[in-house]
Amino acid sequence: MTTDTNSQHSPLRRMIGSVFSILQTRLELIGIELAEEKDRLLAVLFLGLAAMMLATMMLITLTVLVAIAFWDTWRWQALAVITLVYAAAAVFCALRARSMLRSAPIVFEATLNEFEKDRDLFRKP
Repeated sequence: MTTDTNSQHSPLRRMIGSVFSILQTRLELIGIELAEEKDRLLAVLFLGLAAMMLATMMLITLTVLVAIAFWDTWRWQALAVITLVYAAAAVFCALRARSMLRSAPIVFEATLNEFEKDRDLFRKP
């Protein structure tokens, strides 16, 4: 009698085992994607901060250089032109950053695709 009960539950146990195995695989994939995204984000942040620091130093030096060069004749006009150039560059950077954020790929896209395949597999009769 126990043999019949075990044989009836055996396919169910295999199916449940398969479902847990699929979930484990998907969770591992999420972990890998999360680690990759973290590493990429840290690298981008570091390079971005270094670039901003160096660009700020360069802009300060350029502003002082232009102000000294035009101090006797066109000092306020030269500073006004530099200010307009900085403003235009800031607007360009802000618009470019917004565009990049809007067109960023979906995080965990591969995992979501695998879950969709799994869902479709279990829906088939």
